[in-house]
Amino acid sequence: MQGQAAQNWGGGRPGGDSSKASRGSLGRAIRYLAKQRRSTLIAYGALLIASLAQLAVPQLVENMTDAITNKLMADGILGLPAQAQAPAAEQAGKTISQLRDYQSGAEGALLAAGLFIVVFAATRGVFSFVQAYMAEKTSQGVAFDFRNEIFTKIQRLSFSYYDQNQTGQLMIRATDDVEKVRLFIAQGLVLTAQAFILLIGTIIILLLTNFKLTLVVLPILPVALVVFMLFGKISQPLFVEFQIKLSRLNTILQENMAGVKVVKSFNREALEQKRFDVATDDLFDQGMKVARTFSVLFPVIFLIAQVGQVAILYFAGRQIFNGTLNLGEYQKFSLYVIYIFFPLGQLGFIISLMAQAGASADRIFDILDTDSDIKNKPGAIELPEIRGKVEFHDVTFRYFHSGEPVLRKVSFSAEPGQTVALLGATGSGKTTIINLIPRFYDASEGTVLIDGHDVRDVTLDSLRSQIGIVLQETNLFSGTIRDNIAFGRPHASLEQVTEAAKAAAAHDFIMSFPEGYDTEVGERGTTLSGGQKQRVAIARALLLNPSLLILDDSTSSVDLMTEYHIQKALDRLMKGRTSFVIAQRITTVLNADKILVLDKGSIVAEGTHAELMETSPIYAEIYHSQLVGDVELDEAAAQEAQKTL
Repeated sequence: MQGQAAQNWGGGRPGGDSSKASRGSLGRAIRYLAKQRRSTLIAYGALLIASLAQLAVPQLVENMTDAITNKLMADGILGLPAQAQAPAAEQAGKTISQLRDYQSGAEGALLAAGLFIVVFAATRGVFSFVQAYMAEKTSQGVAFDFRNEIFTKIQRLSFSYYDQNQTGQLMIRATDDVEKVRLFIAQGLVLTAQAFILLIGTIIILLLTNFKLTLVVLPILPVALVVFMLFGKISQPLFVEFQIKLSRLNTILQENMAGVKVVKSFNREALEQKRFDVATDDLFDQGMKVARTFSVLFPVIFLIAQVGQVAILYFAGRQIFNGTLNLGEYQKFSLYVIYIFFPLGQLGFIISLMAQAGASADRIFDILDTDSDIKNKPGAIELPEIRGKVEFHDVTFRYFHSGEPVLRKVSFSAEPGQTVALLGATGSGKTTIINLIPRFYDASEGTVLIDGHDVRDVTLDSLRSQIGIVLQETNLFSGTIRDNIAFGRPHASLEQVTEAAKAAAAHDFIMSFPEGYDTEVGERGTTLSGGQKQRVAIARALLLNPSLLILDDSTSSVDLMTEYHIQKALDRLMKGRTSFVIAQRITTVLNADKILVLDKGSIVAEGTHAELMETSPIYAEIYHSQLVGDVELDEAAAQEAQKTL
């Protein structure tokens, strides 16, 4: 997994296999057309009809040219003296009757050919419109499927994947990379199919029309194919690198927008601007490499086309001189040759779209093919309604399955309804313990049990739906306060939402807003204070009415008065629930049924406050250095709160 994720972060597959992998990925992307079968069939059916209508036009042009030249010939011969007409007609290989038919029928032939050209042009126009519209609809459908699959995959990937991948990288793949694949399906794939139809149809017609002259054209096609493959191989890595640099730029932009307050607070604008400028310059330089490559490609393609046209003109001229090719046949042949050279002229555009789409498809499938560390095992069972007994048996945990363990042989048990407080210095393993309970990560060694069930043996949904969590970093979503509280239970009634808010001491400040529970919180809850956001997050967890409650430093951003109200509410709500609390203040510690003291990934002391004060020097030191100062403040907060009740 680590290797896979590291590869994902890089944005492509290294080494000489990149073009082969990209072609395979692009082929997989094209197979998504099967999900848009109806619109695909309509689009390419319309393309076929439009192309056939286009192929019919040169034949009509030949008919018009022949009608004009035959009439001119008839006028010339029939304008001779009567005794000279028969010898002249015989020399021309015609009869007098045929010449008179040419004279009388020329205008009708012109009108008929012109009318058919208009009809075929109109047919081509109508079906080209249908093809373009349906191809766009098809490509949008494929993009829709890709974005949904990427989002679903991202939702299901384990935390370890996000530990190794940047947000900006993932955003680019779900947006820009998908758009490049969509653009190829909407345009590049259509142009390729059109080129194939025109080339095959034209070559068949030319072979039937003038076999020798067609042999002059055919050697050009392998040359064009070699150029196509060569430039595809050259441009593919360039586009891969371009997408990587674009992802880096997007990451810097995303980080600065998310952390704009920190940037301004530390006066980092100039340095962040410099970092952004470097990323922009790198992207610009890579874009110029791509541009230079294609500035060579297009002249080469046009040179091949021009050489082919010169060869056709020379050999066609010789056939005209020899009398084996008339003007109408030459006109038709030259128009059909354009149908061969026209796709060659589009070759550069097709290569560009294909190379970009291949690189992007590679990056998309890097995500879709990533195997999540955390997933339901085959035969996983639904976790029954839990009582709340939690057990750790010799649990060791390492991030990315390597390096120093974060937890070492951790063993403890929590009985149903108990409150377990976790204490320890930063990096001691407190957060890791609570992350293992809902399987955000899996233990490297040992087992985590809930009501006797190994958490790896039950389905993720049935496990996490019974655990209420308030993480240290409070995340709210754009929407109303009510939407955020009801995030885990979107169909909860307003009364249920209000009850949870009251329990989290959030109701009063919510009602102070003019729109109450319908107040918009803004992106990431920016319109609320830190304490207000945490109380909304606590209400969100409490609305689930979980049997297991996890509070990761959940009162770290509230004042003593607010914490007092929250703690009183939590004291009532924790009854009957197993609760794990990471806290820095004395209240939670004193009320806990069990305190786990951690140091460097190991449990060094376990017991109640009174027990640990007597038996654990480490706990006594934490208590006196970090917690005891809060006792007087808590008592003062409690007295002040009693006055307001």
